Amino acid sequence: MRTKTFSLAAVLLAGSFALSVPAFAQEADDKPFDGLYVGGTVGFDAQPNDRGSTVLFDRNLDGQFGDTVLTSTGSNAFAATAAQPGAGFCNGRATSTGLLTGCTNDKDNISYSGRIGFDKQFNHVVVGLVGEFGKSEVRDSVSAFSTTPASYTLTRKVDYNANIRARAGYAFDKTLFYATGGGAYAKVNSTFETTNTANAFATSGKKDAWGYVAGGGIEQKLGRHFSIGLEYLYNQYKDGDYRVRATQGTAPATNPFVLAPNTAGTDFARSDRFFRWHSVRATAQFRF
Repeated sequence: MRTKTFSLAAVLLAGSFALSVPAFAQEADDKPFDGLYVGGTVGFDAQPNDRGSTVLFDRNLDGQFGDTVLTSTGSNAFAATAAQPGAGFCNGRATSTGLLTGCTNDKDNISYSGRIGFDKQFNHVVVGLVGEFGKSEVRDSVSAFSTTPASYTLTRKVDYNANIRARAGYAFDKTLFYATGGGAYAKVNSTFETTNTANAFATSGKKDAWGYVAGGGIEQKLGRHFSIGLEYLYNQYKDGDYRVRATQGTAPATNPFVLAPNTAGTDFARSDRFFRWHSVRATAQFRF
């Protein structure tokens, strides 16, 4: 009798435990977007149309850009003429000495990053912070073409970028819709190319660019610890410190960049001082 009683108690205890496990699991995951997570992203970055972007000149080195570079005959060295119709500017990279014969578009490309974040879920509302470190492969150029003829190209790329941003959203069971935004940093690599072999050129400027990112996305929980998502971010960095100074080199004193009375040289700068792009990326997270 005692044996039967013990066996019945064991069966009831086992059944009770079996029924309690799913309930406990459900209760433990009633906040699927709560806690610490790590993950990564991979996507594609595309730049907005920067039509009208040009190279600006500071002819008397007073720090004010917008001067006209004049030739010894008083004409604009960067304005098209009947003899040199290829002079002017393009919002891309020069592939020849003339605007009409060669200028490529800016390069859109992939991006990738690692991330770590923390969310707190209050019923359906989710708030949190996320930090990322990664790299975008976009390239942005602007070119000037002189009547010489010669080309002058300023190009910038991203060595790496990082951001820390807030995130807030609304969860429907295991699906989260969210908005996000915050401060961002990029190490920008700027370069200069020219077909002008007479003048001498020196570059200067900071590589540190600060800005912000903002956007939104959707995250889908696939299991207790794993989720995937799709995210859009708008990226903007202030990058207006890069300068190129043209001095005489082996050019004659009648060269437009050193023409009297401003014989010390001419500074070049971009007209567009912001580096911008759109990011669409897939995300994957492991939640602890």
